[in-house]
Amino acid sequence: MKVGIMGGTFDPLHIGHMMAAEAARDTYSLDEVWFMPSHIPPHKHEAGASGADRLAMVQSAVEGHEAFRILDWEIVRGGVSYTIETVHSLKEAYPQHEFYFIVGADMVEYLPKWHGIEELVGALTFIGVGRPGTPLDLAALPGFIAEKVVLADMPLVDISSTMLRSRAASGRSIRYMVPEQVYQYVQRSGLYGLQPRSAD
Repeated sequence: MKVGIMGGTFDPLHIGHMMAAEAARDTYSLDEVWFMPSHIPPHKHEAGASGADRLAMVQSAVEGHEAFRILDWEIVRGGVSYTIETVHSLKEAYPQHEFYFIVGADMVEYLPKWHGIEELVGALTFIGVGRPGTPLDLAALPGFIAEKVVLADMPLVDISSTMLRSRAASGRSIRYMVPEQVYQYVQRSGLYGLQPRSAD
């Protein structure tokens, strides 16, 4: 089975995440894409929403897709989420699977700094998905990394979780920028500075 891993804080999950996962699945005929919310990613501050809330938002968004699943390992494990540790666990639990790791263009450029990158590129292939203003330049990567990165095209949508949290905190709408299920969850739960209220 060919499985794509879509890691991230998902704080909140937005339509760009969903489009990237679907672009990778479609381009490389992945059997499934597993969304894996991180507990605390090494390159970011602690998430604004709790692990339980972020898991719930991702679960609500992916449950209607026949090939999308959620993996809660990093949230359950706690601490700083290093991809190499999770990949070790995945390879041990699913030795028959072929794994791909889906990343945005900004993360492709950052790959040489990833913890355990030499081992990671030996264990899986990275699928780089373009983002607005960040062209994918594989020639800038060390050769041993570049040869394990493939590219997927998707429409450019300039949405980030940081921007969505800021909009919500200032009382502005994030509807249609996140999956409808996520929007309803944020509304009900009063996340990101919103006052809790009933779903529309």
